[in-house]
Amino acid sequence: MFARVISLGLFGMDAYKVIVEADISGGLPRFDIVGLPDTAVSESRERVRAAIKNTSLQYPVSRITVNLAPAHIKKEGPLYDLPILIALLCANEQLKCDLENTAFIGELSLDGTLRKVNGVLPMVLCAKKNGIKKIFVPAENESEGAVVNGIEVYPVKNVLQLLNHLTGIKEMQPVSAESYAEYHLPDNMPDFSDVRGQAEVKRALEVAAAGGHNVLMVGPPGSGKSMLAKRLPSILPDMTFDESIETTNIYSIAGALPKGISLMKARPFRSPHHTVSPAGLSGGGAVPRPGEVSLAHNGVLFLDELPEFTRNTLEVLRQPIEDGIISISRAAAKFQYPCSVMVVCAMNPCPCGYYGHPTRQCTCSHGAAQRYLNRVSGPLIDRLDIHINVPPVDFENLSGSGKAESSADIKARVNKARAIQHKRFEGTNIACNAKMDAAATRKYCKMTENALFILKTAFERLSLSARAYDKVLRIARTIADLAESEIIETEHITEAIQYRSFDRIFEE
Repeated sequence: MFARVISLGLFGMDAYKVIVEADISGGLPRFDIVGLPDTAVSESRERVRAAIKNTSLQYPVSRITVNLAPAHIKKEGPLYDLPILIALLCANEQLKCDLENTAFIGELSLDGTLRKVNGVLPMVLCAKKNGIKKIFVPAENESEGAVVNGIEVYPVKNVLQLLNHLTGIKEMQPVSAESYAEYHLPDNMPDFSDVRGQAEVKRALEVAAAGGHNVLMVGPPGSGKSMLAKRLPSILPDMTFDESIETTNIYSIAGALPKGISLMKARPFRSPHHTVSPAGLSGGGAVPRPGEVSLAHNGVLFLDELPEFTRNTLEVLRQPIEDGIISISRAAAKFQYPCSVMVVCAMNPCPCGYYGHPTRQCTCSHGAAQRYLNRVSGPLIDRLDIHINVPPVDFENLSGSGKAESSADIKARVNKARAIQHKRFEGTNIACNAKMDAAATRKYCKMTENALFILKTAFERLSLSARAYDKVLRIARTIADLAESEIIETEHITEAIQYRSFDRIFEE
């Protein structure tokens, strides 16, 4: 007796269709699973056996062979428990129903209850793409499945409930697709109105948010670097539906989607500790999972105390910052995860933190400060668009009673600048000014003659690299967008040049 059931699997970011074939034949009782199963899949036979018996069904005491096709791709995870159980019941003729264009995914407990699995959203999207009309998922994954239109998604609590539905005893209702509504910031989100002083730094972060630029903040302890970085999400532009789907896919695959959240509508903010490993930052494992840089996709990756990260860990970021994709190669295959992120870094100017402080004495020599900064490579620093010095806040600013500009006011200007960019780059794969390639930079970064002269002078005096030259142009383009100017004026290029000031933090 033979039966075939449709399921799905994950291979990196990609979901694919899996055919679960079950054959029951004569011979000594035995249960084999073939098709490159990992340990979790091989252990399905014990969970399936117990679930069948504990739901008062008849377990076939025969030679059982289950094949997971395609057989050349390694299958991992317990999500094949449910389709294996359904295939066995169909092969044993305990279940007779039409399962054409119907898919199943889910992990079984020993009593037949379904447990949550990772990667439901990309698998449901893949099912829809493959023409599957119905898919049964664990009830805990209901919110993920509800995102997709054009396919019936049924949340299943246990095997008995599913069998009653398939046999027509008591039908379940599919979850209704959730509409994508505009995201509103939570009331408890940190706001820029709480920050005293630091007007120049807040302006730099506004420019960064408007153009998607990377930022490096350098200043003494207590100057507000971390405080400012944590408020950056409150001024980032709203996510589009496509960006929300991309980000949710990554969190679903990583098993990091918050409970009850169907779509990631807020831009992620990831702040890994400086002890994170290269694999933790980039992603890794026998079958690589997304790392911190991918979990920050379409959001912010904040690296506090930058020189405290190991050199190998930081060097992992050099290519992803440029390409927006991180590639992880293994013997079996090459995996690619998206990582279009804003990298925001914060650091002290020296080991004690007070080099160049106006009132406190630094205990480090100039050489010690230079060695401290040299922990971060020049090529990585060159990839950070905006360099900004964060000075200590004086007493007058701290004790003042006036209220600073709110995040909502800043975000309104950021959204207006992003709208200009969306119109400019319509029909291309460029999301914002920071993602422009060389050709787009030459096309859209037109400037006045005086602005060109100032840029030429700065290029020669500061010994800017070719990459830094392009980044100054892109920053100037963003500043012009904030000013609603079609052409880059003198004041725009001057401000942009000031943001390439990393070396000036050591000036007396």
